[in-house]
Amino acid sequence: MFDGQMRRLIDPPLNGLGAAIARSGLTADHISLIGLALGLLAGAAIAVNAYLAALFLIAFSRLADGLDGAVARATRKTDRGGYLDIVCDYGFYAAIPLGFAIADPGANGVAACVLLFSFYFNGGSFLGYAILAEKRQMTTELRGSKSLYFTGGLAEGTETIAVFVLACLMPSWFPWLAYVFATIVMITAVSRMIMAWQTFKPEDDD
Repeated sequence: MFDGQMRRLIDPPLNGLGAAIARSGLTADHISLIGLALGLLAGAAIAVNAYLAALFLIAFSRLADGLDGAVARATRKTDRGGYLDIVCDYGFYAAIPLGFAIADPGANGVAACVLLFSFYFNGGSFLGYAILAEKRQMTTELRGSKSLYFTGGLAEGTETIAVFVLACLMPSWFPWLAYVFATIVMITAVSRMIMAWQTFKPEDDD
């Protein structure tokens, strides 16, 4: 919901830093992989109840997620880079609930599964829409210049990171945070399905 506003705030400094990093020879693909590695380490830190370490790892992982696009814009955007970016994002989003499930299976296991189910369902609605939008040559830059067509919703990257940070600050709250956020994610997915139903209807239905 807030990704569009956040992009307008963070893109200018990220673009400057991305241009400097590009001159060092580090590529956008390298940074995407670094971001994924940091995200997986954050999940591992949560699994062993090292929540402060996880917070720092989440922060640097998401910084890398912003920087890979900035480096790509300073050099050359590629389809491979766009593919790698979205795969790494989904790996990160899965690692954090998994970490909480491992940390306390009794208290967090079911809630983590519910949250992961909502991510899976929402991911299908998002990627399916993006594929058909590309087929119809639809474009949007409301959430910055992306390799895929990004549709908005109640639950986007900003909201997801906020929930992960809250869960690390208050680990005992994770089950309720997960259930509430899973509901919001499912609302996002269903609303996108309704939008797709209208947008991609057969021409003879007009």
